Amino acid sequence: MNAFKAYKACVPIAWSPNLYITLVRGIPGTRRLHRRTLEALRLGKCNRTVMRWNTPTVRGMLQQVKRLVVVETEEMYKARKLKEADHRALRAPLVINHLPPASAGSS
Repeated sequence: MNAFKAYKACVPIAWSPNLYITLVRGIPGTRRLHRRTLEALRLGKCNRTVMRWNTPTVRGMLQQVKRLVVVETEEMYKARKLKEADHRALRAPLVINHLPPASAGSS
């Protein structure tokens, strides 16, 4: 599953006060108008996320570059970040002892 489908919003974005926008497709080869729109959204590199207010202006910009970005609500963004943090969490080291067990009765 690619990044575009993984972060796809299931909840209508009109209900959320903030939108988290992630650039998931590359900029080279896109139209100049789309590059300017991404520049206005402050998205310069792939896999970068910005938070913008949910206004008609921002939604219009997102409609223009919808195939390049993924839009998430605040709850979806926090859930994804929590899942990534759990995946990267430090785990207790695994200790392996290759020595044979010492016998208790030897002198």
